[in-house]
Amino acid sequence: MKKSERLNQELFYLNNKRRFHLEDLTSEFNISKRTALRDLDELSEIGLPYYTDAGRYGGYTLLNQTLLPPVTFSVQEVQAIFFALSGMKGLSSNPFEKSFPQIQKKLLETLPKKQRQGIDSMASAVYFYSTAPVKSVASLDIVMQSILNEQALSITDTQHVVRKSIIQVFELFYRNGIWFCSAVDLATHEWGTYRCDKLTEISLYDGQVELFSNAELRQLQDKYEATYHNIQFRCVVNKAGRDHFLRDHYPNMRLVEENDKTYVCGGYNIAEETYMVEYLLSYGKNMKIEYPESLAIQYRNYLTEMLNAKAEHQDIKY
Repeated sequence: MKKSERLNQELFYLNNKRRFHLEDLTSEFNISKRTALRDLDELSEIGLPYYTDAGRYGGYTLLNQTLLPPVTFSVQEVQAIFFALSGMKGLSSNPFEKSFPQIQKKLLETLPKKQRQGIDSMASAVYFYSTAPVKSVASLDIVMQSILNEQALSITDTQHVVRKSIIQVFELFYRNGIWFCSAVDLATHEWGTYRCDKLTEISLYDGQVELFSNAELRQLQDKYEATYHNIQFRCVVNKAGRDHFLRDHYPNMRLVEENDKTYVCGGYNIAEETYMVEYLLSYGKNMKIEYPESLAIQYRNYLTEMLNAKAEHQDIKY
């Protein structure tokens, strides 16, 4: 590892600590005590505030700070940052108060002219075509804050029926133009997936409530997937079908390579059968349902209804 890279990593590593010892650096970065001492001197020069604790068990204490010390980036690292920002331009809704164009503009202003020209050239040569948000979500920053600070949310869910709940969010994800969050209802301990654009009156809950740890939330999610998605399915796909899966699939699905064949496997709930059929139709002739037979029957029935509807449409006189 280059020295500049090691110093950057040490900055981030130490920024999350209140106190540390020299041995923390030597073991974490596999360096000698002499190298660690030299690194601390250089980190102090570029803005890492700390003082030495005297005594037999002394070490180092970091002064309180709200921002990371200055960090330098290579040209390739800067390009990677702007490449990632370019890929997120289509998200008019995001979990941060500032939009990506504003962030990009601010970062550009900190770069030398030559590097700005390189970023402009990359921006004019690289395009991302993705699904724009179906609906703007104004409170994603509050949802993200609840996850990072492990706080409960007070929400009103309007997706099916209007219902007020206190939830603890485990994860936030974006799919096909829609923001979702996975969360547990703290009153019923029921796991659920919520459409963020259907949530209103979102606020951090300041009342007394017992929260789950991240490990417990993961267990609740795994239990939910195992019990709710209780109908197992398996479909064989060709190479084009495999590529389709990699572009578009749900968390309850996985790709399995077996005996020189590729399968899409997973589970679903009977209430989701129509959604499953509509999803599998997107594979066209690149997929064949192996089981369950009930899913194959519903698939054939759906195709028959589509063909009948098309025939009726063609009979209409205009």
